This record gives sequence, structure tokens and C-alpha cells, in this order.
Amino acid sequence: MRRSYTVKKILVVDDQYGIRVLLCEILQKDGYQMHDAANGVQALKIVEKEQPDLVLLDMKIPGMDGLEILKHIKEDHPQINVIMMTAYGELNLINEAMSLGAITHFAKPFDIDDIRAVIKESIDGSKTEAK
Repeated sequence: MRRSYTVKKILVVDDQYGIRVLLCEILQKDGYQMHDAANGVQALKIVEKEQPDLVLLDMKIPGMDGLEILKHIKEDHPQINVIMMTAYGELNLINEAMSLGAITHFAKPFDIDDIRAVIKESIDGSKTEAK
């Protein structure tokens, strides 16, 4: 009997096009099904339609900010893991995001291998060896 294998879905939410493209390209090569959104409205539509396993969410997005998006995701889909990304070292916002259910955060510029390791651990439940 063959085990069914489902491709894990990741949503990248960032208003910076370059960050979305970079993360989507790298993570797609790792075997994930990628989705991306430039704002909160797009992000929440994708969450409803695709039910991603993980959301990489920028803290500072014009319109609906990362904390608002995080609240909406966690209210309707508490099982979705959310990793926050921020270019600002605002500890109070990071602490609030963690209290709202984010599993961790990364400061920009980030090390892509660090993000890949945390994603693998949170989605697949397996740790990768640090180099």
C-alpha cells in the first residue's frame, strides 16, 4: 500500500516583490507549493482558498499590517503556523506577534538557510543539521 504524499503549502506575504520572488523560488525548489500575496486582503483570500500549512508574514505591510493579518489567520485557522518577518527590531511588536500565535520571527535581512531550517522543522517536524 502506497502512502499518500501531500505537498505542503506555504504562503509568503510581503509588500516587497523581490522578497516574495526570492522566497517562492527557493522554497519551491525545496518541494513546497508556493503562494504569495502583496497585502492583507490577498493573503486572507489565499488562506481561505488554499489553507496553507505555513505563512511567512511581513510585519510592516501597507493597509492591514502583519499583526492584523496574523489575528485573522489565527481566529479562523489556528492550525496554520505563522512565521513573522520584520526589518524593524521592534521588540514590542515581535512579542505581541508571538503572543498572538506566531511560532517565531526573523529580522531582515535574514539568512535563507535559517528560514529553510525553521520551515522544515515546523512543517515536516524534522530538524535539519546546522552547518
